[in-house]
Amino acid sequence: MSPELRTLALRGVVRSYPKKAVIINEGEMGESMFVLLKGSVKVFSCGNSGREITFGRIYAGDYFGEMSLDGEPRSASIITLEPCICAVLSRANVSEHLAEEPKFAMNLVLRVIRRARCATEIARNMALLDVYGRLVMLLEAQGDLTDCRTAPDGSLESLTHQDIASFLGASREMVSRLLKDLEKGGYISMATKRITLLKKLPTRW
Repeated sequence: MSPELRTLALRGVVRSYPKKAVIINEGEMGESMFVLLKGSVKVFSCGNSGREITFGRIYAGDYFGEMSLDGEPRSASIITLEPCICAVLSRANVSEHLAEEPKFAMNLVLRVIRRARCATEIARNMALLDVYGRLVMLLEAQGDLTDCRTAPDGSLESLTHQDIASFLGASREMVSRLLKDLEKGGYISMATKRITLLKKLPTRW
C-alpha cells in the first residue's frame, strides 16, 4: 500500500465484512469510499434477466467506491470474495485528504481514467467479439484485464467456469464447452480453478 493511501485509510472508520457480503449495491446513492486493508472483492453488475457481468477484482492495498464522490448513484455492485477489512471514508474525509495530499489527487484521476478505459474495452468486446473471441482475450491477457491472480507458471488462478462466464457475459455451459474443446485440442490444460495456456489459441473456433 502506498504511503498516500495508508494516510488516507487512517482518516476512515475500520469495518469488517464476512465472505459474500455486498458492500455496495448498484444504483444506490452513496458518498463513501473504501480502502481495502485485507481480503479481496468482486466488482459486478446484474441485468434484468439476472445474468451477471464481472468487471474485475480488487485486492488488499487498493480502493473502490470513488465513482460515487460525484453524488450520483453507484455504477456497480461490490461483493466480498473472502472476509475483508476496509477503512470507510466519507466524501469530507476524501476532500480533506486531497487538499493535504495533492499527489493523491493525480492518483485518483488516473485510477478513474483506467477504470473508464476498462469499461470501454469491456463494452467494445461485448459488441464486436463473439464469446470465443472474448474468451481468447481473457486467457491471453493472463489476468491483466480481469485482475485475477496469475500463478508463476503463467496460469490463471482462482477462476471457476462461472467466474469466466461472468467476465465474458456468457453462460457457464457455453464457457465449459469451449474450454473442454480447447483442452482436447491441446491448447490449454485445466485443473481445479486453474487454466494454463500450452500454445497460442486459434483466432476462430
